[in-house]
Amino acid sequence: MEDRVLTDLNPQMKQMADESMVRNLDAQARAIWPQESALFARYGLAGGVRILDAGCGTGEISHRLAEMYPSAEVLGIDVLDGSLEIARARQAHLAPRVSFANQSVYELPAADGTYDLVVNRHVLHSIPYPPRVLAELRRVTKRGGWLHLVPEDYGMLHFERGPIDAETFWHFGTADFGAKTNTDLHIGRHTYGHLVELGFTDITVDYVVVDTLRVPRETFATILEAWRDGYVEVIAELTRFTQDQARAHFDEMIANLRDPRRYAVWFVPVIGARVP
Repeated sequence: MEDRVLTDLNPQMKQMADESMVRNLDAQARAIWPQESALFARYGLAGGVRILDAGCGTGEISHRLAEMYPSAEVLGIDVLDGSLEIARARQAHLAPRVSFANQSVYELPAADGTYDLVVNRHVLHSIPYPPRVLAELRRVTKRGGWLHLVPEDYGMLHFERGPIDAETFWHFGTADFGAKTNTDLHIGRHTYGHLVELGFTDITVDYVVVDTLRVPRETFATILEAWRDGYVEVIAELTRFTQDQARAHFDEMIANLRDPRRYAVWFVPVIGARVP
């Protein structure tokens, strides 16, 4: 029964546990963090703050947060033991100031108002009931503390039109996939409203521009390759696209990214909000 509950609350668990996700998290961090990192200055945090990296995966951002806040205590949590093992091994030199634990964002063991900063990146699009998760993250954030989110939105990916139209894939594929998994693959544009309803204040919405001018083409291509390798099978199960069609769409987008004559862009929302 517990495994069924975990699957219901984490319908992409199999894909998140695949080795392709390790490649994806690394490439996404390299693509996004250089622009995202400057946004943390708005929170005005310093000294021995407590930080929760909720949905930390392999700890790509946990260690970057520890470097940004050299006196902070950082806890990275995830429900995938394999990812946590990688995180612990890679960040062993930062222990015990940086630690990792198997915890669910739906029900955190921390007391109310524990953390000065709660970070949640690349998670909300992949799970059902995002307002429930946001409410739980709010609960464990101190009054006056901050929530920092990177909620993906697959309507914000744009490629040049080619023999295979990526726009059709992202439009119909996300609608089908979201309906079958009870997830919102356009959560990036809906997060602001959820935060308002939950009583957050000082909400900011910025965008990291992951494109073929600001990010190395190969880094951008690696993200798409990892999505292809991890998701083609389940896309065929849950959407109108066959495996061959899904793979062809990804291959066309990857070719777009590697062609110096072509342009592509992914607008990645970065949202900050304060607990009053």
